[in-house]
Amino acid sequence: MPELPEVETIARGLAPQVEGRTITAVHVFNASTVHGTRALLTHKTAGCTVRRVHRRGKLLLMDMAAAEEGSPGPTHIAFHLKMTGRLFVYPQNTPPAAHTRLIFDLSDGRRLFFDDARKFGYCRALAQADFKEWDFWQTLGPEPLETGQQAFVERLRHRRTRIKAALLDQTVIAGIGNIYADESLFRARIRPDAPCNSIPEKQLRTLHGVMQAVLQQAIRECGSSIRDYRDAHGDAGAFQNNFLVYGRSGEPCRECGIPLFTSKVAGRTTVFCGVCQR
Repeated sequence: MPELPEVETIARGLAPQVEGRTITAVHVFNASTVHGTRALLTHKTAGCTVRRVHRRGKLLLMDMAAAEEGSPGPTHIAFHLKMTGRLFVYPQNTPPAAHTRLIFDLSDGRRLFFDDARKFGYCRALAQADFKEWDFWQTLGPEPLETGQQAFVERLRHRRTRIKAALLDQTVIAGIGNIYADESLFRARIRPDAPCNSIPEKQLRTLHGVMQAVLQQAIRECGSSIRDYRDAHGDAGAFQNNFLVYGRSGEPCRECGIPLFTSKVAGRTTVFCGVCQR
């Protein structure tokens, strides 16, 4: 599933292609891809202009401007890519492909496709008031790159849950998934199954710093491509070339040389070093 760096990369690549363009029509090829009030997307979006493309947690957001003051169109369109969702801009008259779930026709003649092989991703059109009714949005935790060190420590230090489970919990902190949890915990020398309240505050402060460094490096390298992820130009990311633990089960630790361990934490395959992460 694309995590914070991948969604950030897609948003940055998509922005110059769609910002300032008006959506002239919306075509739905898979009804279950549309969450929330379907009519708001299918009947009220045409005529709205994309003002800004950005990210919140693992969500990609398009801020919309109505054609006229007081128009009932959406103020935002949100995409959750889940495992295999992709957003690409194609030339005029490009037909839908086998996995195309939505197409947005743009005023410059091009078409924004939302493709999703597994059909787990979704699109949601929202009026401003709808955010108050969207439980997922209301419970999202703070952004890891915008959270100060002490605030980060305070969110974790009294919790009894395991540290990796806490990092994966989008209500605790938004945007981190399996890849960047494993990589950050290795660099901070923290076992992924350690209870949060057992970790010294000094180590939690270290984790805050390395987590931000890992995320920033991954954004610079356009994310990690394991299977399906491609950016808004169709290019693969490069951060997977820097993995120290993720996906390297049984391989030698790059620090101490012993084989890396695998376990399950919060239901997710977790790779760590039994020596470096004591």
